[in-house]
Amino acid sequence: MHRQIAGSLTGRVTKWVVLAAVLAITAIMGVFSTKLTSVQNNEASSWLPASAESTKVLDELSESVDPNDIPTLVVYHRDGGLTDDDLAAMEADGKEIADLEGVTDEGVLTPAAAEAAAAQGAPVPTLVSEDGEVAYLYLVLNFGTDGWNAIPDAADEIRDIAEIDGGDVHLAGFGGQAADSAEAFEGIDTNLIFATLGVVIVILLFTYRSPVLWLLPIICAVVANTIATGLVYLLAKYADLTVNGQSQAILSILVIGAGTDYALLLVARYREELRRHDDRHEAMAFALHRAAPAIFASAATVALGMLCLSFAELNSTAGLGPVAAIGVSVTMLVMVTLLPALLVICGRWVFWPKRPSFGSPEPTSDGLWARVGRAISHRPRRVWVVTTGLLLLACLGLFRLDTSGLSTEDTYTKEFDSIKGQKLLTEHGLADNSNTIQVVTDTDQAADVAASLEGIDGLGAPGEVQPLADGRSWFEATINADISSSAAAGIVEESRDAAHGVDGADALVGGGSAFYLDTKIASERDSWVIMPLVLLVVLLILIGLLRALLAPLILMATVVLSFGAALGISALLFEYVFGFAGSDPGFPLFTFVFLVALGIDYNIFLMTRVREETATHGTRKGSLIGLASTGGVITSAGVVLAATFLVLGSLPLVFLAELGVAVALGVMLDTLIVRSVLVTALNLDLGGKIWWPSKLDSADAPLSAAEAERPLETVH
Repeated sequence: MHRQIAGSLTGRVTKWVVLAAVLAITAIMGVFSTKLTSVQNNEASSWLPASAESTKVLDELSESVDPNDIPTLVVYHRDGGLTDDDLAAMEADGKEIADLEGVTDEGVLTPAAAEAAAAQGAPVPTLVSEDGEVAYLYLVLNFGTDGWNAIPDAADEIRDIAEIDGGDVHLAGFGGQAADSAEAFEGIDTNLIFATLGVVIVILLFTYRSPVLWLLPIICAVVANTIATGLVYLLAKYADLTVNGQSQAILSILVIGAGTDYALLLVARYREELRRHDDRHEAMAFALHRAAPAIFASAATVALGMLCLSFAELNSTAGLGPVAAIGVSVTMLVMVTLLPALLVICGRWVFWPKRPSFGSPEPTSDGLWARVGRAISHRPRRVWVVTTGLLLLACLGLFRLDTSGLSTEDTYTKEFDSIKGQKLLTEHGLADNSNTIQVVTDTDQAADVAASLEGIDGLGAPGEVQPLADGRSWFEATINADISSSAAAGIVEESRDAAHGVDGADALVGGGSAFYLDTKIASERDSWVIMPLVLLVVLLILIGLLRALLAPLILMATVVLSFGAALGISALLFEYVFGFAGSDPGFPLFTFVFLVALGIDYNIFLMTRVREETATHGTRKGSLIGLASTGGVITSAGVVLAATFLVLGSLPLVFLAELGVAVALGVMLDTLIVRSVLVTALNLDLGGKIWWPSKLDSADAPLSAAEAERPLETVH
């Protein structure tokens, strides 16, 4: 029945119907796909759950403090000291900048205005350093909810105005950081996709050694990405799905990488069947019938694994779950409909110059992976014990993994303008007065709460207490540390301990650094909740697919071991090769979800074939046949997926660079070591026991030396 369904999708008439239907859907979704960047929400406040303390502060201040305010600093610097002409130019620049669209009614605070206000006793920050080499203007930008999209143009306008001959000017504060972050994600919807496709094309050309065949998986991957991004746009626009630059980058990488994997598996099986069937439509019916279960199981594993992210407290992480699940599901549907239709439409010539003719021998029967399998078969127990030991040794690198977070300077792989400005402020003893704690408290205890914060190292004097509704008040105090640094997080924690200690005040501490701290807290919670949930979901899928218990448990153990080894090696690379200062708190969770969900794919591809062959040849012989027949395609798929994730390193963000390296390394470990060596050795050692409690291989016959050395034959 399944073969009949598969054949109905690629019949002599239906193949054209499938092609027309998919192209029509692509044309419609393409209109929405190009708009995805416009609905991104990259504001930190949109990432946190309502339960976070900083979110509660933001809610209480919503009527008094506009959450769309973007404090911005224009930093001026001259070695040897700013001249009177420089300071006069700053005053003139301030007046001109104040007239720009987006600058709030408060205008621009200049050094002269700050000095005059301070002389009258007003609590204003010092805008000129003691050595006179650095000074800055302070302003607040507000573009409503469109701040992320508008800030790059506003930053360019400010930079065009602010300049001094012989000196340098930088845009810092929230505004400068937002502009640089927007620049980091600039072109993500095009440049990243083109780079990824370029890498995949090169690998497919090498894999297929055909000037034509590579084009079909690429066409299907582009179609899948167009449909998926179009759907995600509609959900973000009309269903409040949180999409940011990070999740859009991962979506495209995942669609192209996973899509190419599914294409490699299907094309390899189709090539096998073309040697057994003269009619290419019949060959595709058999190929789709046999490959589709593995593709469905793989896609279900990844999609459900990603949906586990929906249980995250962080909205950004929770939003990635459905985004990635949509991408994988759409990709799977495209690869089992459009790709088969294109293959049978083109015919055998698409494999030129090595066309698989009817009756020709199967080259995998005595290829590289067949020889690897025979080598393992001589001493399988020794092989899996040694391999496990080496992977455990690699896990020791986990002790060097620092997930305490990254400062603004360490967040990027290059030095952006805002980082240069922040460095100048720090080096010359000026506080970044755009970075504050915001304290909300009962009015009666406001003075006591403010007093409790005195003496905290790195925290400025509390500002004027301002009233809110319902007997509540609020005030600010400047944090003299980088907004996302560990030092700033420590100041926030000390401030919270002090404020919470005032009885009856119901005090809450928020602000920019508090957002980063709460993000770290939520990330740690998400890791403890989601990691076990992903393992459980994947285990249940494997049990249903393989109809056994022991084999799924073994496969899960090998994938977790591979994850630990990949993370351990990555930690050493980050510290001693790349020189990264640490990792984002969410890095282990993202790496875990991708490696477990994607890494198990290759075991699914292998073990579904082993199970298929076990019914005829027994487990041990079936394991060698499965390795020989899937080895080449799985290796190619692993290389493609690893290369696509490495493309994330082209974005100047340490988090994505680390994620790309760790996932790529883990995928290659799964492909070359875990799946080919460790799992195969375990299969050969345990034999039919791996199917417990089922009786799939009740005979459990040992593999003779002659059988191990005999050229393998796949099932007809």
